[in-house]
Amino acid sequence: MARNTESNLYTILFTTGMVVIVGALLAFLASSLKGKITENKRIEKQQNILYAMGVNENDETSVKFVSKDKVASEFSTYITKQLIITGTDVVEDDMAYLIDLKKETAAAKNENYQRRLPLFMGMKDNIQYYIIPVRGKGLWDAIWGYVAVDNQLVVQGVFFDHAGETPGLGSNIKERFFMDDFKGEHFLDGDLFKGISVSKGNSDPKNLDKTDFEVDAIAGSTITGDGLAAMLRKDLKMYLPYLKTLKQ
Repeated sequence: MARNTESNLYTILFTTGMVVIVGALLAFLASSLKGKITENKRIEKQQNILYAMGVNENDETSVKFVSKDKVASEFSTYITKQLIITGTDVVEDDMAYLIDLKKETAAAKNENYQRRLPLFMGMKDNIQYYIIPVRGKGLWDAIWGYVAVDNQLVVQGVFFDHAGETPGLGSNIKERFFMDDFKGEHFLDGDLFKGISVSKGNSDPKNLDKTDFEVDAIAGSTITGDGLAAMLRKDLKMYLPYLKTLKQ
């Protein structure tokens, strides 16, 4: 008997079958690739943390991370401690770099949840670094990064990235000409927290003044710059109680 392929029943059964097959295939792929995905996330996070503290393979203008085959060794060499700050408690945890800031932010909407703040301590050229992860919102999607400070809370380096900022405009937050401007910047005026603004009307375009609490904005990316500045204010401020103990 010929099958009626135009009937509603056939359409429903065919669609259901395809959903089941595709779902099973995706579940299989996700399961089989889970280890590789986890490993890639580890590599990327370690590369980003090291980049912020100046451990990279940059030339004069390019952004070049420590290579994948060396990153685990370099991370264990330069990162001396990983901390998790929860309220007033501070504990060491070698897996702190795997904490998902997006999930922590969502969980913290519950007033009974104690947010976990990962902090990384590194040593390079006899300078002690404290590397702080940050996450916020740009024009179109998430932006994130790492800010490395010394024990006087002066910025020693940063790394920023994005999920979907405009190519050639907001996407330039991950370019050298922008990230390098943050080195030497202060976010404290004495004991007063000021943050670091990304200023379109900055009167210091060469970024020679490191105590004006601002860097020059990227042309045509005002909202991305504002989002990045808000991200720095929001997340650096959460670490302030611990960071201030470093200056005592």
